[in-house]
Amino acid sequence: MNLAKWVFRIAGVYGIVVMVPAYFLETTFSDSLHPEFYYGFLGVGLAFQVLFLMLASDPGRYRPLMLPSMLEKVSYGGATFWLYFVHRADSSVLLGGCVDWLFVGLFTWAYLATAHAHGAHRGLHARPA
Repeated sequence: MNLAKWVFRIAGVYGIVVMVPAYFLETTFSDSLHPEFYYGFLGVGLAFQVLFLMLASDPGRYRPLMLPSMLEKVSYGGATFWLYFVHRADSSVLLGGCVDWLFVGLFTWAYLATAHAHGAHRGLHARPA
């Protein structure tokens, strides 16, 4: 369980460090992007970083939230791979997608590793006959 805590703690801190500066770089990324999409993406992304930090506090208790966390990582990782392979993004974007795929693997591992802790937390542990 300690490793699951570290996985989500690292993911949350990493995400905040990477995303917060983007609030000051809108014109660097695109002049044609609708600002509401840009800031909306950042807001949802930062909300998930907070979710990751919550998960780090008690992975057994918040285990069901690991599933949407994996979806968040798959959605960006999948998009970056697709955009790279259709020549709409460069390798630096692909690298960000690879980091997200790494977190998908770690989140999946954490989900599987906390199955017993989640059951015990909910009072579903095995009872003697």
